[in-house]
Amino acid sequence: MLKRTPLYNEHKKLDARLIDFGGFEMPVQYKGIKQEHTAVREQAGLFDVSHMGEFFVSGPKALDLIQKVTINDASKLVPGKAQYTAMCYEDGGIVDDLLVYMMDKNEYMLVVNASNIEKDFEWISSHNDMGATFENRSDDYALIALQGPKSVEILQKLTEVDASAVQFYSFTTGTVAGEREVIISATGYTGEKGFELYINTKKADPVKIWTDILKAGEQFGLEPAGLGARDTLRLEMGYALYGNDITKDTNPLEARMSWLTKLEKGEFIGKEALIKQKESGLNRKLMGFVVTEPRSVPRSGYELTDENGKNIGFVTSGTQSITLDKGIGMGYIEMGRASENEKITINIRKKRVEAIITRPPFIKK
Repeated sequence: MLKRTPLYNEHKKLDARLIDFGGFEMPVQYKGIKQEHTAVREQAGLFDVSHMGEFFVSGPKALDLIQKVTINDASKLVPGKAQYTAMCYEDGGIVDDLLVYMMDKNEYMLVVNASNIEKDFEWISSHNDMGATFENRSDDYALIALQGPKSVEILQKLTEVDASAVQFYSFTTGTVAGEREVIISATGYTGEKGFELYINTKKADPVKIWTDILKAGEQFGLEPAGLGARDTLRLEMGYALYGNDITKDTNPLEARMSWLTKLEKGEFIGKEALIKQKESGLNRKLMGFVVTEPRSVPRSGYELTDENGKNIGFVTSGTQSITLDKGIGMGYIEMGRASENEKITINIRKKRVEAIITRPPFIKK
């Protein structure tokens, strides 16, 4: 039985096409991926991402637990700030990527991927040997993402919070559409200006917030947007997706996540394996590529080859870029071949198609 978010009936009213995503019945599109994608790039789009998981860590040992299980340095956080990070297994493989929000002294919220909620909760719980208070409150929260260049103007119509003052990877709490204690954050997954609204359903009504935002956004060209557009938007920015670009079989160093892997901080799970990997050197790297041939779309699992047809890697994510009107993708490529502007080939429907290795993002914002 698939789970449903509090906005399920709203999606039905809007004739959304619903699919199984992470065990939830979620909208993949409404009027069409291209229209929704373009709305987010040029005006604004509204996403239901309530399938994401929310864990709360509190108490004097809260930071110790977060530092033990994540690769970034959460001690740098202050209340009102968020951080992108990941969790690793002992061998350096990735458990999940996640966000850490510092709510207050000794109180944090962790936001994890929908398909990993149970796995992540068990993983963190199993390493909570310091006695931090750790709760899975995913079922208590709805999450709405308002993304696009018009998002500030739209949100400002519904809140007294200064929307333009919420900086990237920052958050505040306020009233939205008359509903109280909404967490208003700006972490984004589309490359556009935007907000995530975390709504405690015991205190506020996510349906009212959703419908009021749609109404407020009408004059700005706001469109409800599904997970299909969310995927094409994130891929244009080169943002990793768990299960595709990062998995238990990939590590942060080869996945272009070195910038958030703080090997100089104290002990954390996977640190020794990552240090060894860094010392021995990488065998492969997650790189982007742009297909040169029109109407050739790379897909996950397709083989990457050199000019002689020798296998040098595989595609992890691919799509037809709506903004560029070209096939784009990411994949793991042998280190000797993982150089920008180098030509490779992709086997697309039994045909070898040329592509150029490109460092994401594919579009410059």
